Amino acid sequence: MKVLFIGEIVSKAGVFTVKKLLPGLKKEKEIDFVIANGNGVTGGFGMGKNHSLYLKKLGIDAMTSGECVYYKKDMVGFIPKASFLLRPANYPPGSPGRGWSIYHVGDRKVGVINLLGQSGYQRVHLSNPFSYVPDLVKRVKEQTDNIIVNFHATTTAERETLAYVVDGTVSAVIGTGTKALTADAGIMPKGTARITDAGRTGSLNSVGGLDSDIEIRKFLTQIPERSGDAWDQMELQGVLLDLDEKGRALSIEPLRIPCLEAPNHDSANNS
Repeated sequence: MKVLFIGEIVSKAGVFTVKKLLPGLKKEKEIDFVIANGNGVTGGFGMGKNHSLYLKKLGIDAMTSGECVYYKKDMVGFIPKASFLLRPANYPPGSPGRGWSIYHVGDRKVGVINLLGQSGYQRVHLSNPFSYVPDLVKRVKEQTDNIIVNFHATTTAERETLAYVVDGTVSAVIGTGTKALTADAGIMPKGTARITDAGRTGSLNSVGGLDSDIEIRKFLTQIPERSGDAWDQMELQGVLLDLDEKGRALSIEPLRIPCLEAPNHDSANNS
């Protein structure tokens, strides 16, 4: 089974890049299942209902998130109804939505788990992901051995630690959170594929996929300001996983695919 994980989709340029590249990539690589992190889809912070439905239509089977999952008001009521959307599983009990789910891929199943780190997220109060994940993995393994964990966190230390916690019990641990593709993709000692950060999909010539002038000004002045879209040097980043019949990772391949088509901004703004 081939599973594509798309690095965090950021703003309109990220959505445009997915639209232009994903159909051809799925065909070329014979991809069976697509996961993407959508924490920054709508304006760089969170994901709105319409954007999530549009990305589902483009071919994304499961979408994970992070600390911005509830930033768009329409997501709070929509996420419990949408099985393809995941919020971090270690959010407080009673939070809308689900933190993991099982998806059918032909005659096989894939379990996807979404977790959030603790460092740097002052606005949310979470269960400890390191003590939370072992029991959660056991529950998912009752239905499938094909298990992908997306750990959204700000620190390399947290993401590396969680990878070792679950090594040998899941197929892969994919880190997101810093929007920068790391060079450490590989298979761990007990057989789990991992990468510290799967990067971002959208503009690379930017600050985290957003207009650099605005983001610099916010750092300099400390005055809140709406972030802006960036369109320069668009790229789809992520990893391609190959899993055997027992859910073991055979390979993990980092992907960097440039989007060479220039957007028509009128149509891009409506996407």
